[in-house]
Amino acid sequence: MGFKSGFVTVVGRPNVGKSTLINKILGEKIAIMSDKPQTTRNKIQAIYQSDNSQVIFIDTPGLHKPKNKLGEFMVSTAYETIKEVDVVLFLVDESTKIGLGDKYILEKLKMSRTPVILVINKMDLINPENYIKIVENYKEYDFIEEIISISALNNINVDILLNMVNNLLPEGPMYYPSDMITDQPEKVIAAEIIREKLLHYLNDEVPHGVAVEIEKMRKRKNSDIVDINATIICERETHKGIIIGKNGRKLKGVGKSAREDIEKLLGSKVYLEIWVKVRQGWRDNDSHLKNFGYNK
Repeated sequence: MGFKSGFVTVVGRPNVGKSTLINKILGEKIAIMSDKPQTTRNKIQAIYQSDNSQVIFIDTPGLHKPKNKLGEFMVSTAYETIKEVDVVLFLVDESTKIGLGDKYILEKLKMSRTPVILVINKMDLINPENYIKIVENYKEYDFIEEIISISALNNINVDILLNMVNNLLPEGPMYYPSDMITDQPEKVIAAEIIREKLLHYLNDEVPHGVAVEIEKMRKRKNSDIVDINATIICERETHKGIIIGKNGRKLKGVGKSAREDIEKLLGSKVYLEIWVKVRQGWRDNDSHLKNFGYNK
């Protein structure tokens, strides 16, 4: 058998574990994770390499009903990837009923005619009776080629899932160098890590109203230290105060946590400076969305 390669998109409702799965497959933090929905905003390509295959995974924003132009961009990005790939992984969680959001995704998958693997995530939370119920619910969707239960968080059955993906991929070339794990620039990943920490530290609506821009990322001459200047963009002055926190504590916590992850990513010491700026209504402003990379 020859070398196999291809593109695999991971779709599903917000918060079912798409980014967790991709990070587990790669063993690297490429897709940001949070317990808040709509964490992923852009397509993130993650490259998995084995001796006989190269699989390019595309982590997509969770499919949801958009409330602004940013939301519209996120949903259209997710749908477009379905038509461009060799295999679709449709992730669902432990829910025993198919919700309206899942039905909507299934209709889109049916129209795309791309091979689909149903991935029931969070299997550690599912008892055998409920697992049977979940599988029965999806039997009418005969375009689903395979069904597998996994726990992305606990790395259960992820290797079996990879074998399933491999079986559906065509023979093809190596699209990227063997040591490459993402097509995203380091600046983009660094910005995403900072945004992930904000999602962990903040509550309710504020996280969805933030973007992160890396103004500067430069290695010092004759040194291993990387200087990074980042700006957090929020929509209101009140949000700015929440992000900074009393005596700047919250922002310091975000910065410390982000710096540690970025140092792991770069393998270098990092000096990170973060500022917070207000841009009212940026999620509905075309030019702001374009500047922050949310454009087609």
